Amino acid sequence: MKYIKLSTSFNFGEVVSVVIASLILPFLPETPIQLLVEGLLYDFGQLTLPFDNVDEEYLRKPRKFNITSLRNFMLFMGPISSAFDIIIFAILLFGLHIRDAATFQTIWFSYSIVSNLLGMHIIRTSKIPFLQSNAHKFVYFSSITLAIIGILIPFTWLGNLIGLVPISLTHISLIILVSILYCFVAMLAKKVYIKNYGEWI
Repeated sequence: MKYIKLSTSFNFGEVVSVVIASLILPFLPETPIQLLVEGLLYDFGQLTLPFDNVDEEYLRKPRKFNITSLRNFMLFMGPISSAFDIIIFAILLFGLHIRDAATFQTIWFSYSIVSNLLGMHIIRTSKIPFLQSNAHKFVYFSSITLAIIGILIPFTWLGNLIGLVPISLTHISLIILVSILYCFVAMLAKKVYIKNYGEWI
C-alpha cells in the first residue's frame, strides 16, 4: 500500500504538472528520456519499501485493498505535489528568468527526484518521520544515495547524453529548499487527510 499510494499520488501530480507546463512553456518541461531516467531512479528508491519498518498501530488489524481509499489519497496528495512543481516553474521563469530549455529541464529533473524521495518519508508513515517513526536503514540509504545521484547526474556523461546540463549552486540550493518546504506542507496535509478520512496508508 505504501508503494501503490506513493506511486499513484506522485505520478498523478507529475502528469498534471507536465500538462500545465506544456501549455505555458515554449519547450517541453522534460523530455521523454529524462522522464524515464527520473522515474527509474525514483523507483529504485521505492524498491527498498518491502524492507521498511511498519508502525505497530498499522499491524493491529488486517488490511484490505480499498480502491476508494487509493483514489482519495491520489486526488488529495497528487495536486499538492503538482502545486510545488508549479512553484518551481514560476521561480525559474519569473524569478530567475530562465528561458534555456536544457537548464529548465535539468532543474526540474533533479528537483523531482529529490522532492519525491523526501516526500516518500512523509507518506510512508502516519506519524512524524525521523522523530516518531524511523524507516529501515535500507530506505534511508537509498533515499540519500539516489537524491545525491539525482543532483550529480547533470554533471556526468549520462546527463549530457539525455540533454541535461550542469547547474549552479544557487539552483541546487533552490532544489533542496523547495523540497524541504514541500515536506512541511505535506506534513500539514497529512494531518488534514487523517482528520477527514480517519486513515493514512
